[in-house]
Amino acid sequence: MFDLNQLRCFVAVAEELHFGRAAARLNMTQPPLSRQVQILERILDVALFERTSRSVRLTPAGQSFLVEARRLLKQAEGAALLARRVAAGRAGAIGIGFTATSAHSCLPDLVAACRRRLPDVTLVLREMVSGDQFEALGNGQIDAGLLRPPVVQAGTASFRVAEERLMAALPEDHPLAQAPSLSLRDFAGEPFIMYAPYEARYFHDLVIELFARSGLLPDYVQHLSQIHSILALVRAGLGVSIVPEAALHLYSRGVVLRPLDLASPRSAELYIAWRQDNDNPLLPAILDIARGLAEQHRPADTEVASIDPAIGLERN
Repeated sequence: MFDLNQLRCFVAVAEELHFGRAAARLNMTQPPLSRQVQILERILDVALFERTSRSVRLTPAGQSFLVEARRLLKQAEGAALLARRVAAGRAGAIGIGFTATSAHSCLPDLVAACRRRLPDVTLVLREMVSGDQFEALGNGQIDAGLLRPPVVQAGTASFRVAEERLMAALPEDHPLAQAPSLSLRDFAGEPFIMYAPYEARYFHDLVIELFARSGLLPDYVQHLSQIHSILALVRAGLGVSIVPEAALHLYSRGVVLRPLDLASPRSAELYIAWRQDNDNPLLPAILDIARGLAEQHRPADTEVASIDPAIGLERN
């Protein structure tokens, strides 16, 4: 089989129609150039040039082969360039997991920033609950995940990218719907639409903790995993609930969202997590973009937090 060097020699002679000029163009002497073209003709078992003492002309076979030779050289150069760009973290593909709620908060900003800074990168986005994302990180299905804490999986690192206020969700005809804000005490005696303990573990545990600290035990009437499903049942009048601020981006006619006043301020946190042994060259660039977004959106008196992968405790 012929090689790329033989193709380059052939194309140079075909374009110059002169062995001396072609050799000078390739920064080589004429005898090696002539040998490379002769070897190529023997491999193809066809004459590519008509040679006389005064001229060099392409044969019909040579004219057809020139088109393909140029295409092959262009593809080879493109492949080499792509390999260098992938190795430098400027091209290729990266898998990112995200929770349904993050699709209405952090994810759009992250995707938009990646498209601006890494236009040749393919983002493979996968919607998953946080528990499934940990598994996907471990088996390499995704390279990074936008998920809820705590991140306690060995070999996994993370940092916080967003915080959201907690909001009270009520039917629009509820007696408290006109109140400017609500407290946890307002939920006493109210049917409450709760989060599922596995599929929405983070919010389930968060709400449980909030009510436990207040000494309240709501009447949990339903357990669901998705914010939009919870809002649908609130709209139907089956109860009230607590949702993250991202729910403001989910238009739900018949539902009122009000700020939630808490004795000890709490927020819904979102982290980006990744395997520390992940070797995707794009990962550092994605994490850098995520850090920039976290800096833009964090309150002035806080710092971007990280989670110790060994013990899962937040540290600043």
